[in-house]
Amino acid sequence: MIGYIVKRVLVVIPLLLVMALFTFIFMQKTAGSFYDSLRMDPLISEQTIDYYESLYHLDRPLSVQFLHWVVNLFRLEFGYSFYFNIPVIQVIKGRLWNTFILSLTSMIMTWGVALPLGIWAALRHNRFVDRMIQFISYICLSTPSFLLAILLLYFASQTGWLPMGGMRSAHYEELSLLGKWWDLLRHMAIPAVCLSIYSIGSLQRIMRGNMLETLRQQYLLTARAKGLPENRVIYVHALRNAINPLITILGYSFSSLLSGAALLEIIYGWPGLGNLMLTAVRSKDVYLVMASFMMSGVLFLMGNLLADILLAKCDPRIRYE
Repeated sequence: MIGYIVKRVLVVIPLLLVMALFTFIFMQKTAGSFYDSLRMDPLISEQTIDYYESLYHLDRPLSVQFLHWVVNLFRLEFGYSFYFNIPVIQVIKGRLWNTFILSLTSMIMTWGVALPLGIWAALRHNRFVDRMIQFISYICLSTPSFLLAILLLYFASQTGWLPMGGMRSAHYEELSLLGKWWDLLRHMAIPAVCLSIYSIGSLQRIMRGNMLETLRQQYLLTARAKGLPENRVIYVHALRNAINPLITILGYSFSSLLSGAALLEIIYGWPGLGNLMLTAVRSKDVYLVMASFMMSGVLFLMGNLLADILLAKCDPRIRYE
């Protein structure tokens, strides 16, 4: 297993470089650049623009620009943001935690609700409870997250129970530690629910289907015949096999921790990477876009590796030699 992990980690490096190369080419091949928009400002001289282009190596061939960025990357430097006029790492670190905590809360909420509902529905197959859970799942799957966000924002405006945007209240710094956490949770309620609602419906149906298929297996009849308690038969023997496909989905979920909340961040005004990425792409801030995609790529590849490791631990039939 250790050798397998080392090989997978070594493969990550060229994959990330290829991802960065495609992102760089895509950004460079689109029309215009960040400094082209500045040339339209009569207050900014051509000499000033030429100075900054030379400073950031934008006056050199594209291959030299990319190689210079790669060299800085191995020194854990992501380049310089043209729009914010500060290093990229300083721009991202201010927004990274905001997006991460929102997406992580949504993922915990999704899995904490979907898995028990799926198991409960499978154990009560074709009963009233099962039919109600499936009806709720259809509603979750058919409701667009942005529409739900608008409806919840309207509800918040009418009742005043929840904030209508942002991440913190104006008096946040004056609150106690417990008060700060409560204030953060109140601001997080609407975007976290909107992020989770579709995934809850989808994961619940997958869990229910896997559990129903597993409950029909002959080895469970053998376990019951040996006198094992019903809870052990269901939550140890059956659940361990039924949950395998969802472990793979869990790995892919990690890739969305930094990018899955972009639209809702823009709608709700959450100060995360979503608004930042929109600003970076519109202003053609190349190195800021590349750094954001690199971080999402790292989470995606590490999530897949984590899923493979968990599969090997949960399923004794899987071995990585």
